[in-house]
Amino acid sequence: MEERAFPLPPGSFEEKFVRSGGHGGQNVNKVATSVQLRFFPRLSGLPYAAQERLKELAGAKLTEEGDILITASEYRTQDQNRQAARARLAELIGRALRPPKRRRPTRPTFGSKQRRIEGKKRRSDVKRSRGGDFE
Repeated sequence: MEERAFPLPPGSFEEKFVRSGGHGGQNVNKVATSVQLRFFPRLSGLPYAAQERLKELAGAKLTEEGDILITASEYRTQDQNRQAARARLAELIGRALRPPKRRRPTRPTFGSKQRRIEGKKRRSDVKRSRGGDFE
């Protein structure tokens, strides 16, 4: 099943390129390949319920201002990191757009009730057998 991508209006996100940390030698020290994608949910045109779910799903990526900050630095090129960050954002938005399934309350089955009562009886017998005659 293929999901339809939600079109993001211009101005609802911004990309900033910074130097990556870690291994890489001269390439890491000279080239800003890591991307920081900042997404502004309130400017995105997403339904309010989806915005709230998105904030819950974002977790530590959510800033104090209510923006979502995604950092991608696993690749050596800007373009690959940009694509990775956008893919993560699209996946997050896709999950937020799907409303949660409603829980249907169910009753315990007859067999499960019987097993529960039987377990309680067994435990009761064990405890009753521990009692000694203290006279």
